[in-house]
Amino acid sequence: MTSSPSATTAAPAGFTEDVFEAFLKGRDEPGWLVDRRREAFARLQASAWPTLRDEEWRRTDIRAFKPADFGPPAVVEPSAAARAAFDPLWEDLSSHYATGVSHVDGAVVRAPDPSRLGGAVFVDLATAAKEHPEILREHLLTNVVQPTDDVMAAWHAAFWNGGTLLYVPKGVKVELPLFSINGLSAEGRVDFGHTLVVLEEGAEATLVRETASAARGGAPALHVGALEVVQKDRSRLQLVNIQNWDDATWHFTRERAVIGADASLQWTVGALGSRLSKVNQEVVLAGKGASAQVNGVMFTTGKQHLAYFTRQDHQAPHTTSDLLYKGGLKDGSRIVWRGMIRVEQDAQRTDAYQKNDNLILSDSSRADSIPGLEIEANDVRCTHGATAGPVDEEMVFLCQARGIPRETAVRLIVEGFFANVYDRITLDPVRETLADAVAAKLGES
Repeated sequence: MTSSPSATTAAPAGFTEDVFEAFLKGRDEPGWLVDRRREAFARLQASAWPTLRDEEWRRTDIRAFKPADFGPPAVVEPSAAARAAFDPLWEDLSSHYATGVSHVDGAVVRAPDPSRLGGAVFVDLATAAKEHPEILREHLLTNVVQPTDDVMAAWHAAFWNGGTLLYVPKGVKVELPLFSINGLSAEGRVDFGHTLVVLEEGAEATLVRETASAARGGAPALHVGALEVVQKDRSRLQLVNIQNWDDATWHFTRERAVIGADASLQWTVGALGSRLSKVNQEVVLAGKGASAQVNGVMFTTGKQHLAYFTRQDHQAPHTTSDLLYKGGLKDGSRIVWRGMIRVEQDAQRTDAYQKNDNLILSDSSRADSIPGLEIEANDVRCTHGATAGPVDEEMVFLCQARGIPRETAVRLIVEGFFANVYDRITLDPVRETLADAVAAKLGES
């Protein structure tokens, strides 16, 4: 990250060295993990805080964000009321998927049913550090997401709490989808949850992740997260992220998947909540024949600001990526999408596509779409595009001419706008969840 000379180069207020040491003492972790946290904290102290002079942040103003309002996640059990707030979401997901894990304020409140894992390891990270340390030592914040990526990654690597490991051994196919919940209660204000997914050679799995807030529009809250995906050769993964924080939550996360030879990833994102989101999402096609499909549904209301930076990094020949993000904007909200297709010199016969479309539903909302290409190979097919515009008044008129009220006509047009993204999603409950969420936000006054 390029920083301005005047940028601060210290840990955010509320996350000082003394606070960090107290945070470490409150945890029961092996020495190697503590050492990694210390290295990350040193990186955090040496990193520059983002400013509007930084290219990556000049369209995302976080001057209103006050890190001093927050401190490290507390290592305490959530109250009965906090746990109960997410029972409806648990019951809903349990009705669709095999089994899951639930965190509230960083603490595990529900564990998966081992009999429904089909041979996979699906546990919280604290348990994984004790029972599966070899997996974490190899993969956790080492080769996929690293503290050196940026200041937010360093912040997360030093203070992560809670989180989930999904490990699928070689050749194992988990037939039924799994799910995880990451919730912030009305009492909790800080979450640094982490998700690590590792699929060995020929493994297959589906994971649905949801974040949610118990209170809507309460005290300011903070999430600084990370998602790491490691897919070995010929593995298959369906991954769903549905972000539905309340409109008082600041959301920062770095998410990256590294895909091996002849492996495939379908990654679906629902970006619905938060006050402000800054998300870096990257797929690395590291093995010959790797493929990735990335689907994004974004909808903003009020004064929400969502910034999603996507990257399709082709490092091997005969790789394929296909990204489609669609956004709807109401009121005074804003969406920033910046996409990059990167093709390395050895990645001949790459086939890459990216597109971002935005439907602007008010005069005061704004969409910034910035597609990009960096191509070092000479035998590739790479295309990109972006659009932004209001509802077509001719379409509204045609509906009204057939007796359809304007409000209903707009709703039908919005549904049609998102339809081709929904059609790419293979999980019926995910399609329904996203469609219902968009309809609900469209109806907000």
